[in-house]
Amino acid sequence: MEREPFGAAARRRPAGVAAPAGHWHLAWRLGGTACSVLLDRRAVGAALLLCGALLAASLAYLAMGSSALPLRAVLPALVGQGDLMAVFLVQELRLPRLAAACLTGAAFGVAGCLMQTLARNRLATPGIIGIDNGATAFAVASVIGLGVSLAPPAMALVGATTAAALTFGLAAGGGTRGYRFIIAGIGVGAVFGAITQLLLAKVHIDTASAAYPWTVGSLNARPAGAVTLLAVGLPLGLGAALGLGRALSLMRFSDSVASGLGLRVGQRRWQVLAVSVLLTGLAVAVAGPVGLVGLIGPEIARSLSSPRGVPIVASALAGALVMVLADLAGRVLLSPIEIPVGIVTAVVGGPWLLWILLRPASRTLA
Repeated sequence: MEREPFGAAARRRPAGVAAPAGHWHLAWRLGGTACSVLLDRRAVGAALLLCGALLAASLAYLAMGSSALPLRAVLPALVGQGDLMAVFLVQELRLPRLAAACLTGAAFGVAGCLMQTLARNRLATPGIIGIDNGATAFAVASVIGLGVSLAPPAMALVGATTAAALTFGLAAGGGTRGYRFIIAGIGVGAVFGAITQLLLAKVHIDTASAAYPWTVGSLNARPAGAVTLLAVGLPLGLGAALGLGRALSLMRFSDSVASGLGLRVGQRRWQVLAVSVLLTGLAVAVAGPVGLVGLIGPEIARSLSSPRGVPIVASALAGALVMVLADLAGRVLLSPIEIPVGIVTAVVGGPWLLWILLRPASRTLA
């Protein structure tokens, strides 16, 4: 749950004291120790709304496809009951892909929220500043050079870290603030994108086909090992992001103000960057570069949540919702022809990006 900038005061609030307007104050005792938490009502409402939308989208995802199923057959099939064909379609084909969509969408959403807050710029998503392309280039290199079994997830993490380091290095004195950081990231992403295309042009067509899903973004037949690694890494990254909630709230101010409020800006900045790179690398290793989810998801979460906090949980839920809906659209719009999820999100995210760019400059900051 998102925490307001001065969450420490909420933790010191004694039981029985009225909560501020727009909040719930929950207090309880655990082993003789008084515990309390202050919850933002709008943030809780946004999370519940997104959970409901994600559940509805997931049921539609399991029911719809080249072989449609009625909803009354989907729920029994989830527990292995009912028609054998329905059980096969749900458990063997659609449920693993749905899990991959939810995990990758949530990872991209949280990573995008972290990067936007770190840079105080709504354009600073992992896809736009080159981290996605760096992870993709290294994942493709592992497939082309040494085979799929060499763990593209590990190579994707190395690529994401390399791209982030190059972007920060080229931004030099600009740090993570302003458009210098964005421009440096775009340049780094373009270089890694060119490297990826060069690698694909130099290999046999069959090898290039094996690496193709990592270049456009696809959830079709994703490696089970990569999905498992993301399933382990996402809770860790989400927990770390929630642990940095107060620091993220203070990072929205200038460095001097944040430092005056007791924040170790440099240390927290590297921690936020590390979490973002971890989530991006793991997500790219599963779905490829679907980075515009990191732009759309946090935007939806920010519009629904309270402006007092950083919408980490809502960004995860919104990112998962966007990925599920995009992959569902790619599967059913031109069925039996499948549109990769990366193309669907690009079609939707491109106009969204232009809309952000054309808005007044004062409104482009996170």
